[in-house]
Amino acid sequence: MNLRSRLGMHFAACAAVAAGAAGTASADIVWSGIVDLNIPSTFNGIYINFVTGQYENSGGSGSAVPGWDVNLWSPSNLAFYGGSAAGAVGGPVYVGNADGVSNLAFGTEIGAGSNYQGSLAATAGANAFNLSSDENLVGFRFFNEAGGTIHYGWLRVELLDTLGGQPRAVVEYGFESTAGASITAGAIPAPGAMALIGLAGLAGSRRRRLA
Repeated sequence: MNLRSRLGMHFAACAAVAAGAAGTASADIVWSGIVDLNIPSTFNGIYINFVTGQYENSGGSGSAVPGWDVNLWSPSNLAFYGGSAAGAVGGPVYVGNADGVSNLAFGTEIGAGSNYQGSLAATAGANAFNLSSDENLVGFRFFNEAGGTIHYGWLRVELLDTLGGQPRAVVEYGFESTAGASITAGAIPAPGAMALIGLAGLAGSRRRRLA
């Protein structure tokens, strides 16, 4: 699915949210835009701080990203780890089931009522990840150290023909800026809010193809 199609899908979802779709308590969504951050097939992988946008995927450890929120890694699989602060205030940080971290359907509510699991691997059972696809949505909660609050969000992953194969990437992510407010998987700011970001900046976003 190309960038134009994906944005159209996002805007449609946000319009539904603005119209009163259940689950999202606020429209104050922080969106990364299309970032295509490579997930190295290593034990370090990638560390991301959602609030600052800082990340490390060049071989360094999480110490290179103060307050990091998520870590995606593994040489042979797709594994997930959460920042220690998030774990301290609420346990497991990824939405999942008994098989592991789930690939969520677009529009799935992510919030206090979601089922958070401690398993760190991408599930191979129900809600399995799609290979050779960028349609993989992961739900999470994280601890915002600046305000001492819990926030809910999502990220989208693109995979090759295996979970551990290269190239693979975090395509984009978003989270609710309002502490404790739910968000739906794949939701970005409504079109009016996007206009404030600037059409020039949006048009300048270009997605690398994973060949």
